[in-house]
Amino acid sequence: MKKLLNWLKEPAALAALAGVAAAAVVLSVAELIGAFFTARATPVIALGSTFIDFTPLWMKNFAVETFGTNDKAALFAGMGLTILVLAGVLGLAAYRKWALGVAGVLLMGAVIVASVVTRASVKPLDALPTVLGTVAGLVVLRLLIAPLWRLKSWPEAPADTGAEEPGRPAGSRRRFFAATTATLVGAGIAATGGRLLSSARSSIAKARESLQLPTPAKAAAAVPAGVQSPTAGVTPWLTPNGEFYRIDTALSVPEINAADWELRVHGMVEQEVRLTFQDLLDAELIESHVTLTCVSNPVGGNLAGNAKWLGFPLREVLKRARPQDGADMVLSTSIDGFSASTPLEVLLDDRDALLAIGMNGEPLPLEHGYPVRMVVPGLYGFVSATKWVVDLEVTRFADNKAYWTQRGWSERGPIKTMARVEIPKSFAKVQAGRVAIGGTAWAQTRGITKVEVQIDNNPWAEAVLSNEASLITWRQWSFDWEATPGPHYIKVRATDGTGAVQTDQRADPVPDGASGWQSVMVTVE
Repeated sequence: MKKLLNWLKEPAALAALAGVAAAAVVLSVAELIGAFFTARATPVIALGSTFIDFTPLWMKNFAVETFGTNDKAALFAGMGLTILVLAGVLGLAAYRKWALGVAGVLLMGAVIVASVVTRASVKPLDALPTVLGTVAGLVVLRLLIAPLWRLKSWPEAPADTGAEEPGRPAGSRRRFFAATTATLVGAGIAATGGRLLSSARSSIAKARESLQLPTPAKAAAAVPAGVQSPTAGVTPWLTPNGEFYRIDTALSVPEINAADWELRVHGMVEQEVRLTFQDLLDAELIESHVTLTCVSNPVGGNLAGNAKWLGFPLREVLKRARPQDGADMVLSTSIDGFSASTPLEVLLDDRDALLAIGMNGEPLPLEHGYPVRMVVPGLYGFVSATKWVVDLEVTRFADNKAYWTQRGWSERGPIKTMARVEIPKSFAKVQAGRVAIGGTAWAQTRGITKVEVQIDNNPWAEAVLSNEASLITWRQWSFDWEATPGPHYIKVRATDGTGAVQTDQRADPVPDGASGWQSVMVTVE
């Protein structure tokens, strides 16, 4: 600790600290001014979004598998650490050679500006917060570095005399730390003020809360009794909005005024169609319970959810546009630039693919696509569930590639048959005797007809299925086990409505979804 404290008194360490303070000013000033611009114009959001776009596929998969729905928080933490290190290096460079430090700061500013202006729906003027932040950061860096240069000219002096003479290193260091502390505090206040101001200026959340959804022309079918597994602790059959998984590429949730929202349907169509949000409110909407699943969901994972959606059938939208012969894909695009490739025939059949505006009886939550998103039963979200959707291009798989297809994932993503054990948890300790096992299985559009459980290497035994609501929702199950002391492995597999048994062949999520049987180890005491 003493060595660390002594090192922190060295000019090089102080220069690195000055670089960190200057970087904080860059980001906080941009955050504050950015409150008057689009949220995607702030440096952290723009840099993070660009990082996501260029991140190797293996790293994306690692982030989702390791952090799940906390992947964005992990990204921000990693970015913060990276910025901290780079800022320290730039501060040290500026201390040794000012021109080099200036060049480094300007280069970093140029990278941020490039990240901002290349975001979807961002205008060149949105780079202004970053430009002003960079200028402010340079000014602060100069003010903090200049006193450090003067330290070089002072000969070594005893601490008692050094503290008495104005300008001596001891006094200069105190003033440096005071100035740096004030800078960091001011940066924190500016950043917080920017976020609060941005929230205060945004009326989207209030508009969503005041939105009254229309009564559907076709209500969802009544959910039969007994859909919930009797095993305590199994996931609720209907997933609450606040617990529904969220995996997407948006670091900043797009805020769209429903009154300004418009969907353009174009491409290989006889007639281009444009829909407003009011058009959807006036249309004959339908309700449907649909289970969605993320392609990144590992075997036994929790990236799946079941909700009641309200929306307008996509087949009706496409009928208005009249797709031309040869078209086989619809490329849907979000306002933030994400795109998904959905087979055209899937959007035209009777599975009730929707332009959804409601979720579990309320308007879509902002983070789940407000005001409009796509919901397509039977397909993984990366090829179907576009949030904040604003564009549908009828095209061909041979002519266009979607966001994830460009990064090595498959063009089509039918959901694989999957069963998971939810109770007991892996590595749980349970008491000998009767143990309740339970979980959920899904095979959207095919349904689940059987779930089997295997204890260690014993024969497979059939579980008790809860009632089925529909072929496009998941189905829960339960199993009573007479447990004996010792370690045991519980495996589960499902059979879908076509008679196909869930494969035991393990596969990673890339390129079209994970497969294999889940195995849970428990200890019976």
